[in-house]
Amino acid sequence: MKKRSILPAIALASVLALSGCGGGGDDPLSGGGNAGGSEGGQVIVGSADFTESQLIGSIYSQALQAAGVQTKEQFNIGSREVYIQALKDGSVDLVPEYTGALLSYLDPKSTAATPQAVNSELATKLPSGLGMLTPSPAEDKDVVAVTQATADKYKLKTISDLKPVAGELVLGGPPEWKTRTQGVVGLRDVYGLNFKDFVSLDAGGTLTMTALMNGQIQAGDLFSTDPGLHANNLVALEDDKNLFAAENVVPLIKSAKQNDKVKKTLDAVSAKLTTDDLISMNAEAAKGTNLADIAKKWLASAGLSSS
Repeated sequence: MKKRSILPAIALASVLALSGCGGGGDDPLSGGGNAGGSEGGQVIVGSADFTESQLIGSIYSQALQAAGVQTKEQFNIGSREVYIQALKDGSVDLVPEYTGALLSYLDPKSTAATPQAVNSELATKLPSGLGMLTPSPAEDKDVVAVTQATADKYKLKTISDLKPVAGELVLGGPPEWKTRTQGVVGLRDVYGLNFKDFVSLDAGGTLTMTALMNGQIQAGDLFSTDPGLHANNLVALEDDKNLFAAENVVPLIKSAKQNDKVKKTLDAVSAKLTTDDLISMNAEAAKGTNLADIAKKWLASAGLSSS
């Protein structure tokens, strides 16, 4: 359930180095953004240590600024363990999260999978003093992807459609998929899929993308916001039996910082943000475009900027 620390590659030959978004500096808890201190109505916006999280954090920060809320940016904090502690101790007030991954972190035994089940259970498991606002329809989750040619050949739209042909196909994914319910085990037990073989590659990264495109594998584990899905004309099969837990983007916030203006502003962002938006923005980030500029452009297109 760990989110990636780098963007998946669009190009098959290389992984692009990505620059961080403004606000964090060398020390992610050293300051930056738009105001000093942590007083009054100011909201300190943090992020995890991967590009998409920094991008969403910039969207949150700029949306709040447009609504007249003073913000301070502390991006690229680190892993979930680090930024959850930062929320608890007041180093940050707000971070973008993913519902299923957060629930798994808080309750590793949870079996909730649908958006409704994950959201309901998550609301009861949040640490004291923390709250979540309205989740977005945008998701960054594991998907089983195939090429358009494979989808056309076998008439594939859902994971269930793989059942008659799985024995002819090689599946690729991270090594841990071999023993995970949300992996080979679940694909077998939930969907009845017995693939010809499984190839250990990476978690939604360049190796899996390359293997799909060169025919080494015919189905692979990618992330739903990977720009390579569009760039390489891949098909993300619908998880029609909800094997992979929902991973809706959601603002995780200190309860003390929740007020009508903050909630209304961030709920509006969540309502507008889509998975396709994240794919497009991740593609821009992979080209080296400044993350704050990408966020500004999206907010304007969504009608959520101050201008």
